[in-house]
Amino acid sequence: MLTGLPANIYEFMEWPWEKIEPYLHELGERPLTAENSVEWLKDWAQIGDMISETYSRLSVATTLDTTDTAAEEKYNIFIETIMPPAMIASQRLKEKLLASGLKPEGYEIPLRDMQADAEIFRDENVPLITEEQKLQQEYDKVAGAQTVQWRGEEKTLSQLLPFRLDQDRSVREDAWRAAMERTLQDRAALNELWTRFLKLRLQMAKNAGMDFRAMKWKERHRFDYTPEDCYSFHKAIEEAVVPAAARIYDKRRQMLGVDSLRPWDSEHQIHVDPSGKPALKPFENVSQLISTSSGIFHKVDDQLGDYYDIMMEERLLDLDNRKGKAPGGYCTGFDTSERPFIFQNAVGIHDDVQTLLHEGGHAFHAFEMYQTLPAYRRTMPPLEFCEVASMSMELLAAPYLAESEGGFYSATDTARARIEHLEGVITFWPYMAVVDAFQQWVYTNPEAALNPDNCDQEWSRQWDRFMVGIDYSGLDDIKATGWHRKLHIFQIPFYYVEYGIAQLGAVQVYGNALKDQANAIANYRKAMALGGTAGLPDLFAAAGAKFALDTPTLSSAVSLVEGVIHELEPAMG
Repeated sequence: MLTGLPANIYEFMEWPWEKIEPYLHELGERPLTAENSVEWLKDWAQIGDMISETYSRLSVATTLDTTDTAAEEKYNIFIETIMPPAMIASQRLKEKLLASGLKPEGYEIPLRDMQADAEIFRDENVPLITEEQKLQQEYDKVAGAQTVQWRGEEKTLSQLLPFRLDQDRSVREDAWRAAMERTLQDRAALNELWTRFLKLRLQMAKNAGMDFRAMKWKERHRFDYTPEDCYSFHKAIEEAVVPAAARIYDKRRQMLGVDSLRPWDSEHQIHVDPSGKPALKPFENVSQLISTSSGIFHKVDDQLGDYYDIMMEERLLDLDNRKGKAPGGYCTGFDTSERPFIFQNAVGIHDDVQTLLHEGGHAFHAFEMYQTLPAYRRTMPPLEFCEVASMSMELLAAPYLAESEGGFYSATDTARARIEHLEGVITFWPYMAVVDAFQQWVYTNPEAALNPDNCDQEWSRQWDRFMVGIDYSGLDDIKATGWHRKLHIFQIPFYYVEYGIAQLGAVQVYGNALKDQANAIANYRKAMALGGTAGLPDLFAAAGAKFALDTPTLSSAVSLVEGVIHELEPAMG
């Protein structure tokens, strides 16, 4: 058992590498046997969790305020002086465990993952990873500084979203154009940042002796599907989903009474209500969003509601939008404290509710692992299943959005919200395919992708292939630079197909809940509690879903979603 480590994570956060290193050194020197392997793993998990939580807390601080130079300095000191030697030390411990030939019970999947990590790890890539993390900060700074003057006030691009949902078409067009033109001002800066990202990644792959896609496949522990399966998934989306999405867009076009649906009418997950009603306004302030969501989570499952209440009480939610705050939303884990943390940018629209439900699913996944798995067995689940946890929660919570259930909306507006969400499930798959197909092209044609003009052309090509029904005539530059506005492409390469795979699992979990909610929730929680101790097909099966990326499975999911939409439409009046 390690002794001398501080009980308080905040004290550990002040430790320099010289105080941390002896603990990892001792683990490296300690004889490893069948008799002491579990204790050795526990000690490794203890120090590893403290390093992980320190990184998470320092990273969170830089996103809460991208102008906070003190937070940035602390983060940079950590990623420069502690993360590199810690990564090298951790790799040596992985090699020690693998070389021992020991296979502690319940550790089969982590050992498989460690083997993949060992195959791609190179000491010379450690400083490059640090450099990549700094580039990620630069992207956040560029995006965080994007504001516009709107009706005499400075607004962040997130704060423009309510105006992009206005029933006055000219208002939402003005808001959309203001946001897009502001992002175009950073076109040169983002292109320059992109080439730095890509060159860095190509060098890391070269150091590892493989192409970047192969390296990333191992790093992301994708053992259950291949790049070729992704291409098949794209084709299945083209066959089973694109026609359904086109039907949704055409229905909106007809209801709006316009000749063509423009991006300020419908874009990704931002859609004006086509029936002429004002945008849903679920809450007046963030405290209302926080408190009402508690009741919704309790309706889904009391234990999940209790988890969320802990987050409220312990101030583990930062949900409001403000100048200088990094864009987007996320849930991260504080592993030593055994607590998740949710970050988002709420501005009073329905998408804010969906985001909190989504990130809440991630938080519950963390709680279930913290509750059921000892620290040394709490390895990261496949990201594809992490997103099943979050996307399922969006669907499972949907019936409780009504005021009659303690939620936000009237019966009519609840039907509106649910239909909008379900239509978004369908229209998301084609957008996901654009992002993944684009990334597949980038990393199989890296020399061409070093020229941002080629990236613009490829993004436009994939957009035209999958996003059928939205008219971008005369907006070529804005369409072509859509990849600039997808932070995953810059910050988390090859992370996006997970969302499409997970959505397919989530729809199946939801379909089960329509038949037997109690059983579906029990299976959902059971699967989350497995953490990373099972492979992707087994996790899907535990949740009551089938892992498949083919046209029949997608067609079944689309039929289910369209059927629920049809059932809800009469409630719209």
